[in-house]
Amino acid sequence: MGMKVQLEVSDVAFGGRGVARYEGKVCFLPFVVPGERVTARIVRDKKKFAEAELISVETVSPNRVEPRCPYFGRCGGCAYQHIAYPVQLALKHAQVEQTLKRVGKFAEVPMRPIVASPKEYDYRNRIRVHVQEGVTGFYALGSRSLIDVAQCPIAAPEVNAELAAIRKRSLPDGDYVLSARKRGRFFEQTNDAVSAAMLEVVAQGIGEGQKVLVDAYCGAGLFAKHLRSRFSRVIGIEENAFAVDVARHGAGESESYIAGDVQVHLGEILSAHDPATMTVILDPPAIGVVPRVLDLLLGSRPREVVYVSCNPATLARDLASLASAYELKAITPLDMFPQTAEIEVVAQLVAKV
Repeated sequence: MGMKVQLEVSDVAFGGRGVARYEGKVCFLPFVVPGERVTARIVRDKKKFAEAELISVETVSPNRVEPRCPYFGRCGGCAYQHIAYPVQLALKHAQVEQTLKRVGKFAEVPMRPIVASPKEYDYRNRIRVHVQEGVTGFYALGSRSLIDVAQCPIAAPEVNAELAAIRKRSLPDGDYVLSARKRGRFFEQTNDAVSAAMLEVVAQGIGEGQKVLVDAYCGAGLFAKHLRSRFSRVIGIEENAFAVDVARHGAGESESYIAGDVQVHLGEILSAHDPATMTVILDPPAIGVVPRVLDLLLGSRPREVVYVSCNPATLARDLASLASAYELKAITPLDMFPQTAEIEVVAQLVAKV
């Protein structure tokens, strides 16, 4: 094994690993709190950075708390159960700002306060578990071996009831989505309370007089249906046909939902409407927006773009691409996933005159 070292933890980076210095370079290690002095073992020593595993905490931060989950540290799901929740929020807020400055090259970032989750645990309305050779649970930290999980503390009671039920059955190996809504064939936000707050953040950032809403990567129409009363025309684009079927159910006369790729359909929609009264919502997967979509927005310049992201790094990259035509008005982080390293972010942009 590698060498034992004493490290002073200065920060926690996006992704959940603590930051320290080792022989003049950055060293990353998990399950630490800023301000702690720890004993660690170097497990990877690269030219520009090192990685370590925690052995013991010599100086304990007052912000360290006891994790609720007995699997914490072995399960790969949560990264922050050992950190007091207000500190988790502060770390995530800082990580978003730092990422936009470092990756997006923004000198100043118009940060808004982070939106906290009303529930620190028991909030997830859906989880994905794996079954392999009779073991039901989640992948272990840093590997594809399974941790046998009887209950997940961040999952809602209804989801844990489903978990208990499937553990009593003999299921074929595979992945299984357990959902409080009894549906799992397309993506939906996993924290109902923060999802509602996110809808309000998006709504408050939309200006008066907008007539056409384009909800790109619309899923089952979360944003479109919440905002449809403010627009004379609402158009959703989503490649998941199951989600589109749900979105079309109960749609009003002003709504239409297209099953297909955003980069294929967005250009036709943009060219058919006045960009001065158009709002575009982007809610792409973690990989962000493909260059073709960015080019279409830069060419058409709809007045407002709202970008909802679960990955600050790809968000920063895409916002940098839009910066020539758009002013970044506000960045609002939302803690959709307490105890984990994940962050949801809403970015609001307005076309430059």
